[in-house]
Amino acid sequence: MSSTYSSSLRAELIGSGDQAGTWGTTTNNNFAYIFDSAIAGINTVTVTSTAQALTYVNGPTSSSALNQSIYAILKFNSASAATAIYAPPAPKIYIIWNNTSYTITIYNSTVIGNTTAAGLGVAILTGNKVMVWSDGTNFYEVQAQNLTGTLAIANGGTGQITANAAFNALAPAQTNNRLLRSDGTNTSFAQAVLTTDVTGVLGAANGGTGIANNAAATLNRNGNHALTLTTSATTSITLPTTGTLATLAGTETLTNKTLTSPTLTAPVLGTPSSGTLTNCTFPTLNQNTTGNANTATLATLATLATFATSAGSATNASAATNATFASSATNASFATNSTNSTNSTNSTNSTNATLATLATLATLATLATNATNAIGNGQTWQAVTRTQGVPYTNNTGKPIMLSINIAGTPGAFIYGVTGIGLSSTNQTGTLTATAIIPNGSTYTQAGNTATQAAYELR
Repeated sequence: MSSTYSSSLRAELIGSGDQAGTWGTTTNNNFAYIFDSAIAGINTVTVTSTAQALTYVNGPTSSSALNQSIYAILKFNSASAATAIYAPPAPKIYIIWNNTSYTITIYNSTVIGNTTAAGLGVAILTGNKVMVWSDGTNFYEVQAQNLTGTLAIANGGTGQITANAAFNALAPAQTNNRLLRSDGTNTSFAQAVLTTDVTGVLGAANGGTGIANNAAATLNRNGNHALTLTTSATTSITLPTTGTLATLAGTETLTNKTLTSPTLTAPVLGTPSSGTLTNCTFPTLNQNTTGNANTATLATLATLATFATSAGSATNASAATNATFASSATNASFATNSTNSTNSTNSTNSTNATLATLATLATLATLATNATNAIGNGQTWQAVTRTQGVPYTNNTGKPIMLSINIAGTPGAFIYGVTGIGLSSTNQTGTLTATAIIPNGSTYTQAGNTATQAAYELR
């Protein structure tokens, strides 16, 4: 009776009564070359093809190159591309070490020795060492989720069964109020170092400012909470050159402060006892009159406001402080406008005098002494069209000169300038008439003679 071979490892099974006197040698070879290799043997396989079948023989052999498929551990070398390896179609466990630079995929073949896949394979990436097993058709990878129990830290595990316990087991020694911090090599629990560990801008919602305050003299702040600045020495605070400085509704008080070159819009003049306004401009005082307060103090302005609402006296009218407010470049005083005063030294105002009256006085004083209001100053001759019987009013703001040429036929003409008339009768040729037209006055041509040309110095 002849020998047969096992289906998985193809060990030689001696027939009954066979190999008398030699069966011991066969049995020893089975243990030495088949069972021992299948349990603990390692075989190095050189990859020579991208589709390569593992070698096999029936029965034991001392040549590992002839029986690669029975070894427990297979180390693959020298692949030149991704490779498919085919094991015999029998159940088997392998530990695969892919020592090549390419992926190795192991399959069961449909027939022992061929390179046709019977089912699923397992891909082993370059450098990986993986345990796989086969049911004779498909290969499977032994994965961590299929393991049970705990793996000790010494063996690459945590020795724990929950995430928090595992973290605590792997973490360094812990101390209250410390952060997990690395020095580039080791990790420990330590306090954060503000100069090196904290970067970026902390938002206002998180207790910061939301702005990078990286300049010693600059304070930037976002938020709607109260801000108090307290210093122990003289401090300069620089506000933006553009924009609006605004406060909440209510009365704000500046104490012992000097305002240099401010613009005050519609100011309300009270009666402060001290303080100085330097180079101030008051843009609106009823009739848009601009006052020059180069030397006026707050006390002076308060006195002037009182003067405007009470019966004036010679002292109030002629005081240098009051005259200063009304003056322009010539420092004209209220007394210089006789229309609004009782004599040249006593500018008595009525009981009901208002700031509008003071503004008018200032304007008149300026016009009376300002050479820019003289006729001819800043004016030019301009040709104009004038129609007989139509009135024309001088609304230029200053006096103008009129010159008109009349056609020379007999007749009469008249130019009325607020009651002043010019006329001629039985005149032949061309007549030229001239007149000064005060600001606000109206003139009209009358008669039966047409205008030849008209000019105004305006």
